Amino acid sequence: MIPKEILKQVRNIEIRTTKLVNEFFGGEYQSVFKGQGIEFADVRSYTYGDDIRTIDWNVTARTGSPHVKQFMEERELAVVFLVDISSSHFFGSQDKLKSEVAAEISALLAFSAVKNNDKVGLLTFTDKVEKYIPMQKGTQHVLRVVREILYNKPEGVRTNLGQALEYINKVLTRRAVIFIISDFMDAGYDKPLKILARYHDAIGMIINDPRERALPNVGLIELEDPETGEVRCVNTSNKKLREQFEKQRTEDMKQLIKKLTSYGVDTINIDVTLPYVDPIMKFFMKREQRKHA
Repeated sequence: MIPKEILKQVRNIEIRTTKLVNEFFGGEYQSVFKGQGIEFADVRSYTYGDDIRTIDWNVTARTGSPHVKQFMEERELAVVFLVDISSSHFFGSQDKLKSEVAAEISALLAFSAVKNNDKVGLLTFTDKVEKYIPMQKGTQHVLRVVREILYNKPEGVRTNLGQALEYINKVLTRRAVIFIISDFMDAGYDKPLKILARYHDAIGMIINDPRERALPNVGLIELEDPETGEVRCVNTSNKKLREQFEKQRTEDMKQLIKKLTSYGVDTINIDVTLPYVDPIMKFFMKREQRKHA
């Protein structure tokens, strides 16, 4: 049975994100994602000026006169959230855990999808696929998705993004918009990610906390890796060490974004200590500009 505090949290997220959808994101979502896909509708006789690439050669041969294919915008999209629930996501240096921010972002985008009559699905993963919820429509389905992200008892603790990508590549039979919500603290997922980006619209939402990018000057401390349990003693009073750590993490982030972009995956960098609305809106605006470029 789901605890009352989780149900209350889900309700609060519903209220907060529904308001954002109604005020900001509903129209933006539709503008950015609708119209990306087209589906076959019918054939008609060729008329002067038609694109010869749309000629249906089978019908043309059968009828003896040129015919072209007609297409129409897909009436609905398939939206899937791949959400990392490994141990590194149950971390937060300030008000919210990374897992809580992931749930709110998923809710925001899922309610935007529902408002536009799209289907929503969820895959949660650690070092294994924890749960897959097939795509459905409706508010109650979205609330279930949010509950699954907030209240879960994962069997794994580490991260295997590659396995999750391979799984979703197998189960999806049509083009989808896929949000990968993770801190991407993993390796070896390049090949399945390239395949995913080839057939789907993939967006990587990089969830990070500033404490993961910079060490505080608090003297000798023990740092534990939440996924491996490894403990290291670090002297944070060492200025050179702090600078090297921050420089390396900054470079790691740059390389991650560069890699994802080279695979055709758009990225949104989410700092859990800052409002997530701004980077998502910037992403929508950038996409809109790219459509009209």
